[in-house]
Amino acid sequence: MSKVVVKVSDLKKWFPVRMGFFETLLSRRELYVRAVDGISFDIREGEVFGLAGESGSGKTTTGRLLIRLIEPTAGNIVFRGKDITSLPPAEMRTLRKRMQIIFQDPYESLNPRMLVGDIVAEPLRIQGVGESEVGEKVHKVLEEVQLVPPEEFFYRFPHELSGGQRQRIAVARAFVLNPEFMVADEPVSMLDVSIRAEILNLMLDLTQKYNVSFLYITHDLALSRHMCDRLAVMYLGKIMEMGTADQVIIDPMHPYTNALISAVPVPDPTSKRSEVVIKGEIPSPINPPSGCRFHTRCPSYIGDVCRTVEPSLIDVGDGHCVACHLYTEKGKK
Repeated sequence: MSKVVVKVSDLKKWFPVRMGFFETLLSRRELYVRAVDGISFDIREGEVFGLAGESGSGKTTTGRLLIRLIEPTAGNIVFRGKDITSLPPAEMRTLRKRMQIIFQDPYESLNPRMLVGDIVAEPLRIQGVGESEVGEKVHKVLEEVQLVPPEEFFYRFPHELSGGQRQRIAVARAFVLNPEFMVADEPVSMLDVSIRAEILNLMLDLTQKYNVSFLYITHDLALSRHMCDRLAVMYLGKIMEMGTADQVIIDPMHPYTNALISAVPVPDPTSKRSEVVIKGEIPSPINPPSGCRFHTRCPSYIGDVCRTVEPSLIDVGDGHCVACHLYTEKGKK
């Protein structure tokens, strides 16, 4: 069993809703967007752990919480055995070089006024690496992300590069400090389909080369099977199902996961599979449904237990976990 790099326990992030004076008087209570509402999982050494789900399920918020770009409301984040949930800024800054993030949009995440060489070198300078080493490290990492020869890119601005080249720069900036843990927030969703595979394979190669642990955030279940060792499916701030990528994709147990997978196009026109239809719209995260979050849209709704009792995430065998009353003692088939 590999060592655990990141362990998350009952993690929550509630964002307060800003209201006007009269709205506050009428409601008489503070309202919160429950973006992440009590999730637990761990990420092991050298593992790619995927978070999948619809937009608004809490995936990106979880990624930002794990590297403390935003502060958690409750719960614990343990990195290499050290609880970093409430670590002071000075200590967190020292730890920052061991954890990095690749953002979704390469057009927004790179400073348009900085040269490529300075963008990649900036993390090294912030961490106090000597200038004598900076040039060598930048040169090496640009070669590793296949921007060759590096000298051609040092003095170019982001607007002079293609989308794929910009994302390679973002990957280079993230890897230049040799981090131990990486968050990749839908890193290819803004790119042309023709170059997505190149960027993903590049990230996998660097992950194996440097033994980096990855949190890979995606809404594309087909890609998640290619990228991830283990996969968790989120809905309205909760984890609905978790297991190896093959377990979750090939043998989904939660009705929500089933519905997501049935919506993935199959490139075989003769293929026949049952379609699972989700009814209605995603409820508001300000006032999520009681009991199981998915019960208002669930095609397998079994009655009051779904509406009133929140299901626990239970192991149904071989580390395959599901939060559904169909698999608990009360609502067992």
